[in-house]
Amino acid sequence: MNTVDSLFKATRRLNRQLAEISIGPPVTHVYNPLEYGWDAHEIYLQRFASEPKRVLFLGMNPGPFGMAQTAVPFGEIAAVRDWMEIEAPIRKPPNEHPKRPITGFACTRSEVSGRRLWGLFSERYPQAKDFFKEHFVANYCPLVFMEETGRNRTPDKLAKEEREAVHAQCDAYLRELVRILQPEWLIGVGDFALGRATRALGDATNVRLGKVLHPSPASPAANRGWAEQATAQLTEQGIWS
Repeated sequence: MNTVDSLFKATRRLNRQLAEISIGPPVTHVYNPLEYGWDAHEIYLQRFASEPKRVLFLGMNPGPFGMAQTAVPFGEIAAVRDWMEIEAPIRKPPNEHPKRPITGFACTRSEVSGRRLWGLFSERYPQAKDFFKEHFVANYCPLVFMEETGRNRTPDKLAKEEREAVHAQCDAYLRELVRILQPEWLIGVGDFALGRATRALGDATNVRLGKVLHPSPASPAANRGWAEQATAQLTEQGIWS
């Protein structure tokens, strides 16, 4: 089985397993863009994950105006549509939150984290194919968790039993992702992703672990020149020169 087919199989298995987990209050809505946005994610995998990678960047989970809309990690619409040249129909999730509608590539909101992340990569690599020759970007968890108000709830804030159930499936998927893509480096985008990668992979792999500052606007440090800081971190770790 080739790389892309292996990723298709692993991703569909993850979707099935996550769908069996019951998430209760204060979470009222759960989105999985890898299901309702599969057409776009399929293109992302087919186009950019057909061979092993030197560097795997790992995020946390989708943002409401990024991957939730495009099914591409950190999926700022302009970056996905114009730089990656991916655009596909995005269906509606089964239980749509009235304050978090899914409009796909028609969404007019910007995902700041994605704009910063893909902005740095596209500046360094004007052609997406050149970035993806050695790099790939994935999320640890594909699910979006929302409270009744529409507020985002990150995976680490779930109830213990829910969190452990989600982590068990996402850890297994991450191990599969590493097995399939065979990266030399796994770079956690933020502390959470690095922590989960450390726990999921343990000593069972030769992949080297590193980290960059998360580009979220909720981080005061990220609002002080995130691209410059991330570039310095990647250079210091010997990932970029």
